[in-house]
Amino acid sequence: MLNKLLVCLTGMPGAGKSTIAEGLKSEGYEIINLGNAVRNEAKKRNLDASRENLGKLMLELREKNGPGAIAELVETQIQSSNSNVLLIDGVRSNAEIEVLRKFGTVKLLAIHASTDTRFNFLQKRGRSDDPQTKEHFNERDNRELGVGISNSIALSDFAISNIGLTKDELIKKSYEIIQRWIK
Repeated sequence: MLNKLLVCLTGMPGAGKSTIAEGLKSEGYEIINLGNAVRNEAKKRNLDASRENLGKLMLELREKNGPGAIAELVETQIQSSNSNVLLIDGVRSNAEIEVLRKFGTVKLLAIHASTDTRFNFLQKRGRSDDPQTKEHFNERDNRELGVGISNSIALSDFAISNIGLTKDELIKKSYEIIQRWIK
C-alpha cells in the first residue's frame, strides 16, 4: 500500500524532532519513533536502556542486518497503520530512507539547531540515554554522524532552523510544511 505519506524527521540529537512529533499528535498524525524501536529491542533483550547500551545496540543492529535495520524494525507499525500520513521521528541514514520508501512516499524534513541549544535541551529532556556531559554529547553526535545522519540532513526536502523559535513556532512551521506536502 504505497499511498501513505511518510514524513521523516531528521536532525542531530536535540534539534527538535520529538518536540515536533509530540506537538503534531494533536493534529491527528500518527508518530513512529525510530529511537523507541531501538529502546523496545533493548527491552526484548533485557538490556538496560542506558546511553551505552542503546548506542551499542543501534550499531550492532545495523552491522548485523544492514544500514537500514532500524527502519525495518517499524515495518509492521507502518503497514498496520490506518493513517495516510505518518511522522517517522529520528531517521538517521539514507539506507533507512530507502527502506521506508518501500512503504510509502517519503518526504524528509530536517531540523537544525545550534550545538549549545541541542546540548541544553538534551540535558533537560530526561531520556535514559540523554548525555549529561559535553563529552557524552560529543560521543553521541559522532556516533550519529558515523551512521550517516549528515547525508539525510543534506538531502532533506525541507529544513527548519530551530534557532530562536518557540516550541509553538517550531510545531506550526512543521505543520505548514507537511500540509503543503499533503496537497
